[in-house]
Amino acid sequence: MLKKFIINGVENDSILNEMEVEAGDILLSINGMPVTDILDYRYLIADDALEVEIEKPDGEIWVLDIEKEYEEDLGVIFPEAMIGTKTCKNNCIFCFIDQLPAGMRDSLYVKDDDERLSFLTGNYITMTNLTTDELNRIIRYRIMPMNLSIHTTNPSLRIKMLKNRFAGDVMAYLKTFYDNGIQMNGQIVLVPDFNDGNELVKTLTDLKAFYPVLQSVSVVPVGLSNHRKGLEKLRQFNQDDALKTLEIINAVHNEMEAAYGDGFVYPSDEFFLLAKLPIPESAYYNGFPQIENGVGMMADFTASVQEALSVIKTENADLPTTATKRIGILTGTAAYDYLNNLIAEIKLEYPLLDLTVFPITNHFFGEAITVSGLLTGADILAQIKPLQELNPCDLLLLPENALRSGTDTLLDDWTLETLGEALNVIIQGVPIQGEELLQTLLDN
Repeated sequence: MLKKFIINGVENDSILNEMEVEAGDILLSINGMPVTDILDYRYLIADDALEVEIEKPDGEIWVLDIEKEYEEDLGVIFPEAMIGTKTCKNNCIFCFIDQLPAGMRDSLYVKDDDERLSFLTGNYITMTNLTTDELNRIIRYRIMPMNLSIHTTNPSLRIKMLKNRFAGDVMAYLKTFYDNGIQMNGQIVLVPDFNDGNELVKTLTDLKAFYPVLQSVSVVPVGLSNHRKGLEKLRQFNQDDALKTLEIINAVHNEMEAAYGDGFVYPSDEFFLLAKLPIPESAYYNGFPQIENGVGMMADFTASVQEALSVIKTENADLPTTATKRIGILTGTAAYDYLNNLIAEIKLEYPLLDLTVFPITNHFFGEAITVSGLLTGADILAQIKPLQELNPCDLLLLPENALRSGTDTLLDDWTLETLGEALNVIIQGVPIQGEELLQTLLDN
Protein backbone atom coordinates (compact mmCIF):
# COMPACT_ATOMS: atom_id res chain seq x y z
CA MET A 1 0.00 0.00 0.00
CA LEU A 2 1.41 3.39 -1.00
CA LYS A 3 2.11 5.90 1.73
CA LYS A 4 -0.26 8.88 1.61
CA PHE A 5 1.36 12.22 0.89
CA ILE A 6 -0.40 14.56 3.31
CA ILE A 7 0.28 18.22 2.58
CA ASN A 8 1.77 19.91 5.63
CA GLY A 9 1.28 23.46 4.37
CA VAL A 10 1.00 25.64 1.27
CA GLU A 11 3.03 28.76 0.46
CA ASN A 12 1.13 32.05 0.26
CA ASP A 13 0.64 33.31 -3.31
CA SER A 14 1.59 29.89 -4.72
CA ILE A 15 -0.26 27.96 -7.41
CA LEU A 16 -1.85 25.54 -4.96
CA ASN A 17 -2.79 28.36 -2.60
CA GLU A 18 -4.64 30.09 -5.43
CA MET A 19 -6.44 26.81 -6.15
CA GLU A 20 -7.52 26.56 -2.49
CA VAL A 21 -5.43 23.52 -1.63
CA GLU A 22 -4.82 23.46 2.12
CA ALA A 23 -2.79 21.75 4.83
CA GLY A 24 -4.27 18.33 5.53
CA ASP A 25 -5.20 17.66 1.90
CA ILE A 26 -3.66 14.56 0.31
CA LEU A 27 -1.58 14.87 -2.87
CA LEU A 28 -2.53 11.67 -4.68
CA SER A 29 -0.83 11.98 -8.06
CA ILE A 30 0.79 14.26 -10.61
CA ASN A 31 0.19 13.43 -14.27
CA GLY A 32 -1.11 10.05 -13.21
CA MET A 33 1.99 9.10 -11.20
CA PRO A 34 1.55 8.50 -7.45
CA VAL A 35 3.39 10.85 -5.08
CA THR A 36 4.91 9.12 -2.05
CA ASP A 37 7.64 11.51 -0.93
CA ILE A 38 9.53 14.69 -1.69
CA LEU A 39 11.60 13.12 -4.48
CA ASP A 40 8.50 12.04 -6.39
CA TYR A 41 7.15 15.56 -5.94
CA ARG A 42 10.32 17.32 -7.12
CA TYR A 43 10.62 15.13 -10.19
CA LEU A 44 6.96 15.12 -11.23
CA ILE A 45 6.38 18.88 -11.01
CA ALA A 46 9.22 19.53 -13.50
CA ASP A 47 6.86 20.17 -16.39
CA ASP A 48 4.81 23.06 -17.75
CA ALA A 49 1.47 21.21 -17.85
CA LEU A 50 0.29 19.16 -14.88
CA GLU A 51 -2.80 17.25 -13.87
CA VAL A 52 -2.77 17.19 -10.08
CA GLU A 53 -5.10 14.93 -8.11
CA ILE A 54 -5.97 16.07 -4.59
CA GLU A 55 -8.05 14.27 -1.96
CA LYS A 56 -9.80 16.56 0.54
CA PRO A 57 -10.32 15.50 4.18
CA ASP A 58 -13.98 14.61 3.47
CA GLY A 59 -12.88 12.22 0.69
CA GLU A 60 -13.78 14.51 -2.22
CA ILE A 61 -11.32 14.20 -5.14
CA TRP A 62 -10.19 17.34 -6.96
CA VAL A 63 -8.49 17.12 -10.35
CA LEU A 64 -6.54 20.32 -11.07
CA ASP A 65 -5.27 21.21 -14.54
CA ILE A 66 -2.24 23.46 -14.09
CA GLU A 67 -0.16 25.36 -16.62
CA LYS A 68 3.03 26.90 -15.25
CA GLU A 69 6.67 27.65 -15.97
CA TYR A 70 8.74 24.46 -16.26
CA GLU A 71 10.74 25.02 -13.05
CA GLU A 72 7.99 26.80 -11.09
CA ASP A 73 7.06 25.15 -7.79
CA LEU A 74 3.48 24.38 -6.76
CA GLY A 75 4.00 25.68 -3.24
CA VAL A 76 3.97 22.60 -0.99
CA ILE A 77 5.70 23.16 2.36
CA PHE A 78 7.69 20.19 3.65
CA PRO A 79 8.56 19.64 7.30
CA GLU A 80 11.85 17.82 7.94
CA ALA A 81 9.96 14.85 9.37
CA MET A 82 8.13 14.28 6.07
CA ILE A 83 11.30 13.01 4.47
CA GLY A 84 11.39 10.13 6.98
CA THR A 85 15.17 9.87 7.04
CA LYS A 86 16.64 6.41 6.50
CA THR A 87 19.27 5.72 9.12
CA CYS A 88 22.68 4.17 8.60
CA LYS A 89 23.07 0.41 8.98
CA ASN A 90 26.87 0.55 9.15
CA ASN A 91 29.19 0.64 12.13
CA CYS A 92 32.04 2.49 10.47
CA ILE A 93 35.29 2.43 12.41
CA PHE A 94 35.69 6.17 11.75
CA CYS A 95 32.11 7.35 12.44
CA PHE A 96 32.25 10.64 14.33
CA ILE A 97 28.72 10.27 15.70
CA ASP A 98 29.88 7.22 17.66
CA GLN A 99 32.51 9.49 19.23
CA LEU A 100 30.09 12.08 20.59
CA PRO A 101 29.80 12.47 24.37
CA ALA A 102 26.48 11.64 26.02
CA GLY A 103 23.94 14.32 26.85
CA MET A 104 23.90 16.32 23.63
CA ARG A 105 20.69 17.08 21.70
CA ASP A 106 19.07 14.02 20.16
CA SER A 107 19.36 15.20 16.55
CA LEU A 108 23.18 15.03 16.72
CA TYR A 109 23.07 11.26 17.23
CA VAL A 110 21.02 10.55 14.08
CA LYS A 111 23.04 8.68 11.45
CA ASP A 112 21.42 9.35 8.08
CA ASP A 113 22.21 7.29 5.00
CA ASP A 114 19.41 8.46 2.73
CA GLU A 115 19.70 8.95 -1.03
CA ARG A 116 16.99 11.63 -0.85
CA LEU A 117 19.12 13.73 1.49
CA SER A 118 22.06 13.27 -0.87
CA PHE A 119 20.01 14.98 -3.57
CA LEU A 120 18.25 17.54 -1.37
CA THR A 121 20.96 18.62 1.06
CA GLY A 122 24.24 17.23 -0.30
CA ASN A 123 24.66 14.53 2.36
CA TYR A 124 26.93 11.60 1.53
CA ILE A 125 25.57 8.04 1.40
CA THR A 126 27.31 4.66 1.59
CA MET A 127 24.78 2.86 -0.67
CA THR A 128 24.67 -0.12 1.73
CA ASN A 129 20.91 0.26 2.33
CA LEU A 130 19.97 1.27 -1.22
CA THR A 131 17.26 -1.06 -2.52
CA THR A 132 16.85 -2.07 -6.16
CA ASP A 133 13.66 0.03 -6.36
CA GLU A 134 15.46 3.07 -4.96
CA LEU A 135 18.37 2.59 -7.32
CA ASN A 136 15.98 2.35 -10.25
CA ARG A 137 14.18 5.50 -9.12
CA ILE A 138 17.47 7.45 -9.02
CA ILE A 139 18.09 6.38 -12.61
CA ARG A 140 14.50 6.99 -13.77
CA TYR A 141 14.27 10.44 -12.17
CA ARG A 142 17.88 11.38 -13.08
CA ILE A 143 18.56 12.30 -9.45
CA MET A 144 22.02 13.84 -9.41
CA PRO A 145 24.61 14.53 -8.47
CA MET A 146 24.73 11.67 -5.99
CA ASN A 147 27.18 12.26 -3.15
CA LEU A 148 28.79 8.95 -2.29
CA SER A 149 30.90 7.83 0.68
CA ILE A 150 33.37 5.53 -1.07
CA HIS A 151 36.37 5.26 1.31
CA THR A 152 37.90 2.32 -0.57
CA THR A 153 37.21 0.25 -3.67
CA ASN A 154 38.69 -2.86 -2.05
CA PRO A 155 35.56 -4.95 -1.25
CA SER A 156 36.95 -6.83 1.75
CA LEU A 157 38.52 -3.70 3.22
CA ARG A 158 35.30 -1.72 2.78
CA ILE A 159 33.35 -4.47 4.57
CA LYS A 160 35.90 -4.30 7.38
CA MET A 161 35.86 -0.50 7.65
CA LEU A 162 32.07 -0.12 7.46
CA LYS A 163 31.45 -3.32 9.43
CA ASN A 164 28.68 -4.26 7.04
CA ARG A 165 28.71 -7.42 4.93
CA PHE A 166 26.85 -5.57 2.16
CA ALA A 167 29.51 -2.84 1.87
CA GLY A 168 31.67 -4.62 -0.70
CA ASP A 169 29.46 -3.84 -3.73
CA VAL A 170 30.66 -0.25 -4.12
CA MET A 171 32.20 -0.75 -7.57
CA ALA A 172 28.97 -2.26 -8.90
CA TYR A 173 27.01 0.80 -7.74
CA LEU A 174 29.56 3.16 -9.24
CA LYS A 175 29.40 1.31 -12.56
CA THR A 176 25.59 1.40 -12.56
CA PHE A 177 25.58 5.17 -11.97
CA TYR A 178 28.34 5.61 -14.56
CA ASP A 179 26.57 3.51 -17.21
CA ASN A 180 23.36 5.51 -16.71
CA GLY A 181 25.05 8.92 -16.69
CA ILE A 182 24.16 9.73 -13.07
CA GLN A 183 26.69 12.36 -12.02
CA MET A 184 28.51 11.62 -8.77
CA ASN A 185 30.83 13.16 -6.22
CA GLY A 186 32.90 10.89 -3.99
CA GLN A 187 34.32 11.13 -0.50
CA ILE A 188 37.13 9.15 1.09
CA VAL A 189 37.58 9.32 4.87
CA LEU A 190 41.20 8.27 5.22
CA VAL A 191 42.25 6.18 8.22
CA PRO A 192 45.96 5.54 8.85
CA ASP A 193 46.96 1.89 8.39
CA PHE A 194 43.62 1.01 6.79
CA ASN A 195 42.79 2.70 3.47
CA ASP A 196 45.85 4.95 3.07
CA GLY A 197 49.12 4.22 1.27
CA ASN A 198 48.85 1.55 -1.41
CA GLU A 199 45.13 1.11 -0.75
CA LEU A 200 44.59 4.79 -1.54
CA VAL A 201 46.61 4.38 -4.74
CA LYS A 202 44.35 1.48 -5.76
CA THR A 203 41.17 3.35 -4.87
CA LEU A 204 42.10 6.47 -6.83
CA THR A 205 43.25 4.37 -9.79
CA ASP A 206 39.88 2.60 -9.82
CA LEU A 207 37.93 5.84 -9.48
CA LYS A 208 39.69 7.55 -12.40
CA ALA A 209 37.87 5.15 -14.72
CA PHE A 210 34.53 6.72 -13.78
CA TYR A 211 35.54 10.28 -14.69
CA PRO A 212 33.83 12.55 -15.79
CA VAL A 213 30.53 11.07 -14.55
CA LEU A 214 32.29 10.84 -11.20
CA GLN A 215 32.99 14.55 -11.13
CA SER A 216 35.21 14.88 -8.07
CA VAL A 217 36.64 12.99 -5.11
CA SER A 218 37.59 14.49 -1.78
CA VAL A 219 40.00 12.90 0.70
CA VAL A 220 39.62 13.92 4.35
CA PRO A 221 41.51 12.65 7.41
CA VAL A 222 39.67 10.70 10.09
CA GLY A 223 38.65 12.81 13.07
CA LEU A 224 39.18 11.20 16.46
CA SER A 225 37.58 12.58 19.61
CA ASN A 226 38.33 11.70 23.24
CA HIS A 227 35.07 9.79 23.47
CA ARG A 228 36.00 6.54 21.71
CA LYS A 229 35.21 4.19 24.58
CA GLY A 230 34.68 0.66 23.27
CA LEU A 231 35.59 1.62 19.69
CA GLU A 232 38.38 0.29 17.50
CA LYS A 233 41.79 1.74 18.30
CA LEU A 234 42.81 4.19 15.57
CA ARG A 235 45.59 6.73 15.32
CA GLN A 236 45.78 10.28 14.02
CA PHE A 237 47.69 11.30 10.91
CA ASN A 238 51.10 12.82 11.64
CA GLN A 239 53.17 15.12 9.46
CA ASP A 240 54.97 12.29 7.65
CA ASP A 241 51.65 10.53 6.95
CA ALA A 242 50.20 13.75 5.58
CA LEU A 243 53.19 14.35 3.29
CA LYS A 244 52.96 10.81 1.88
CA THR A 245 49.20 11.13 1.42
CA LEU A 246 49.53 14.43 -0.43
CA GLU A 247 52.16 12.86 -2.70
CA ILE A 248 49.71 10.08 -3.66
CA ILE A 249 46.77 12.45 -4.15
CA ASN A 250 48.73 15.04 -6.11
CA ALA A 251 50.17 12.42 -8.46
CA VAL A 252 46.60 11.61 -9.57
CA HIS A 253 45.49 15.24 -9.35
CA ASN A 254 48.32 16.39 -11.62
CA GLU A 255 47.75 13.52 -14.06
CA MET A 256 44.05 14.36 -14.39
CA GLU A 257 44.78 18.09 -14.61
CA ALA A 258 47.20 17.48 -17.48
CA ALA A 259 44.82 15.14 -19.30
CA TYR A 260 41.46 16.85 -18.73
CA GLY A 261 42.13 20.27 -17.19
CA ASP A 262 40.45 19.02 -14.00
CA GLY A 263 42.30 17.82 -10.90
CA PHE A 264 39.48 15.37 -10.03
CA VAL A 265 40.79 14.43 -6.56
CA TYR A 266 41.28 17.02 -3.82
CA PRO A 267 42.72 16.68 -0.30
CA SER A 268 41.04 18.55 2.52
CA ASP A 269 42.76 21.59 3.99
CA GLU A 270 43.78 19.62 7.10
CA PHE A 271 46.30 17.57 5.12
CA PHE A 272 48.21 20.70 4.08
CA LEU A 273 48.14 22.02 7.64
CA LEU A 274 49.33 18.68 9.05
CA ALA A 275 52.09 18.50 6.45
CA LYS A 276 53.06 22.11 7.23
CA LEU A 277 52.75 23.00 3.54
CA PRO A 278 51.21 26.16 2.08
CA ILE A 279 47.56 26.04 1.09
CA PRO A 280 47.38 25.90 -2.75
CA GLU A 281 46.12 28.77 -4.86
CA SER A 282 42.46 28.81 -5.95
CA ALA A 283 43.31 27.45 -9.41
CA TYR A 284 44.29 24.12 -7.83
CA TYR A 285 40.65 23.45 -6.90
CA ASN A 286 39.05 23.94 -10.35
CA GLY A 287 35.96 25.74 -9.14
CA PHE A 288 35.90 24.21 -5.63
CA PRO A 289 33.59 21.24 -6.32
CA GLN A 290 33.87 19.99 -2.73
CA ILE A 291 34.17 23.15 -0.69
CA GLU A 292 31.23 22.09 1.52
CA ASN A 293 33.41 19.15 2.54
CA GLY A 294 36.14 21.46 3.84
CA VAL A 295 38.16 21.09 0.65
CA GLY A 296 39.65 24.37 -0.52
CA MET A 297 37.86 26.51 2.05
CA MET A 298 41.05 28.30 3.06
CA ALA A 299 42.12 28.99 -0.51
CA ASP A 300 38.68 30.33 -1.34
CA PHE A 301 38.62 32.50 1.77
CA THR A 302 42.10 33.88 1.04
CA ALA A 303 41.12 34.72 -2.54
CA SER A 304 37.90 36.38 -1.42
CA VAL A 305 39.74 38.52 1.17
CA GLN A 306 42.34 39.58 -1.40
CA GLU A 307 39.65 40.37 -3.96
CA ALA A 308 37.69 42.41 -1.42
CA LEU A 309 40.84 44.35 -0.49
CA SER A 310 41.51 45.01 -4.16
CA VAL A 311 37.96 46.28 -4.74
CA ILE A 312 38.18 48.59 -1.74
CA LYS A 313 41.50 50.01 -2.96
CA THR A 314 40.08 50.51 -6.47
CA GLU A 315 37.11 52.38 -5.04
CA ASN A 316 39.46 54.55 -2.95
CA ALA A 317 37.49 53.82 0.18
CA ASP A 318 38.38 56.05 3.11
CA LEU A 319 40.77 54.52 5.61
CA PRO A 320 39.86 54.69 9.30
CA THR A 321 41.50 57.78 10.81
CA THR A 322 41.12 56.69 14.43
CA ALA A 323 41.52 53.39 16.22
CA THR A 324 38.52 51.10 15.84
CA LYS A 325 36.96 48.75 18.34
CA ARG A 326 39.10 45.90 19.58
CA ILE A 327 37.88 42.88 17.64
CA GLY A 328 38.70 39.25 18.37
CA ILE A 329 38.37 36.48 15.79
CA LEU A 330 37.79 32.97 17.16
CA THR A 331 39.08 29.91 15.32
CA GLY A 332 40.20 26.33 15.82
CA THR A 333 43.87 25.67 16.47
CA ALA A 334 44.49 24.24 12.98
CA ALA A 335 43.77 27.52 11.21
CA TYR A 336 45.45 29.85 13.73
CA ASP A 337 48.68 30.54 11.80
CA TYR A 338 46.83 30.73 8.50
CA LEU A 339 44.29 33.22 9.83
CA ASN A 340 46.98 35.28 11.55
CA ASN A 341 48.78 35.66 8.21
CA LEU A 342 45.56 36.67 6.51
CA ILE A 343 44.77 39.25 9.18
CA ALA A 344 48.28 40.63 8.71
CA GLU A 345 47.42 41.27 5.02
CA ILE A 346 44.30 43.16 6.07
CA LYS A 347 46.19 45.24 8.62
CA LEU A 348 48.72 46.28 5.96
CA GLU A 349 45.85 48.09 4.25
CA TYR A 350 44.07 49.11 7.45
CA PRO A 351 46.80 49.59 10.09
CA LEU A 352 44.40 51.13 12.63
CA LEU A 353 42.23 48.02 12.80
CA ASP A 354 42.68 46.40 16.21
CA LEU A 355 42.40 42.69 15.42
CA THR A 356 43.45 39.63 17.39
CA VAL A 357 43.04 35.97 16.47
CA PHE A 358 42.18 33.64 19.34
CA PRO A 359 42.81 29.90 18.81
CA ILE A 360 40.36 27.80 20.81
CA THR A 361 41.63 24.41 21.98
CA ASN A 362 38.89 21.79 21.74
CA HIS A 363 38.65 20.19 25.17
CA PHE A 364 35.04 19.15 24.58
CA PHE A 365 35.91 16.62 21.86
CA GLY A 366 39.66 16.44 22.45
CA GLU A 367 42.70 18.44 21.42
CA ALA A 368 43.09 16.37 18.25
CA ILE A 369 39.93 18.04 16.93
CA THR A 370 41.30 21.30 15.58
CA VAL A 371 38.70 22.65 13.13
CA SER A 372 36.49 25.67 13.83
CA GLY A 373 33.34 23.81 12.81
CA LEU A 374 33.44 21.72 16.00
CA LEU A 375 34.02 24.50 18.51
CA THR A 376 31.72 24.61 21.52
CA GLY A 377 30.43 27.41 23.72
CA ALA A 378 31.91 25.81 26.83
CA ASP A 379 35.44 25.85 25.41
CA ILE A 380 35.07 29.41 24.12
CA LEU A 381 33.79 30.58 27.51
CA ALA A 382 36.55 28.87 29.50
CA GLN A 383 39.37 30.19 27.32
CA ILE A 384 38.13 33.67 26.45
CA LYS A 385 36.72 34.72 29.83
CA PRO A 386 40.11 35.29 31.51
CA LEU A 387 41.35 37.15 28.42
CA GLN A 388 38.27 39.37 28.47
CA GLU A 389 38.96 40.24 32.08
CA LEU A 390 42.55 41.25 31.32
CA ASN A 391 42.14 43.04 27.98
CA PRO A 392 38.52 42.98 26.85
CA CYS A 393 37.41 42.92 23.21
CA ASP A 394 34.46 45.02 22.09
CA LEU A 395 33.38 42.39 19.57
CA LEU A 396 34.10 38.71 18.98
CA LEU A 397 33.61 37.13 15.55
CA LEU A 398 32.91 33.40 15.18
CA PRO A 399 32.95 31.55 11.83
CA GLU A 400 29.40 30.56 10.90
CA ASN A 401 30.45 26.97 10.30
CA ALA A 402 30.59 26.57 14.10
CA LEU A 403 26.84 27.24 14.25
CA ARG A 404 23.98 24.91 13.48
CA SER A 405 22.75 25.80 9.99
CA GLY A 406 20.38 28.76 10.00
CA THR A 407 20.73 29.37 13.75
CA ASP A 408 23.02 31.08 16.25
CA THR A 409 23.46 27.86 18.28
CA LEU A 410 26.70 25.95 18.82
CA LEU A 411 27.03 22.19 19.13
CA ASP A 412 26.64 22.19 22.92
CA ASP A 413 23.52 24.41 22.70
CA TRP A 414 25.18 27.64 23.76
CA THR A 415 23.78 30.49 21.67
CA LEU A 416 25.75 33.56 20.62
CA GLU A 417 23.49 35.65 22.85
CA THR A 418 23.94 33.56 26.00
CA LEU A 419 27.66 33.17 25.37
CA GLY A 420 27.99 36.91 24.81
CA GLU A 421 26.17 37.61 28.06
CA ALA A 422 28.49 35.26 29.94
CA LEU A 423 31.54 36.99 28.45
CA ASN A 424 30.06 40.49 28.55
CA VAL A 425 30.79 41.06 24.86
CA ILE A 426 28.86 40.99 21.61
CA ILE A 427 29.56 37.80 19.64
CA GLN A 428 28.66 37.74 15.97
CA GLY A 429 28.70 34.89 13.47
CA VAL A 430 30.37 35.71 10.15
CA PRO A 431 30.43 33.77 6.86
CA ILE A 432 33.79 32.45 5.73
CA GLN A 433 33.81 34.99 2.94
CA GLY A 434 36.23 37.87 2.51
CA GLU A 435 33.82 40.64 1.60
CA GLU A 436 31.56 39.81 4.56
CA LEU A 437 34.50 39.75 6.97
CA LEU A 438 35.97 43.03 5.70
CA GLN A 439 32.62 44.77 5.78
CA THR A 440 32.08 43.62 9.36
CA LEU A 441 35.53 44.85 10.38
CA LEU A 442 35.12 48.24 8.70
CA ASP A 443 31.61 48.72 10.08
CA ASN A 444 33.00 48.48 13.60
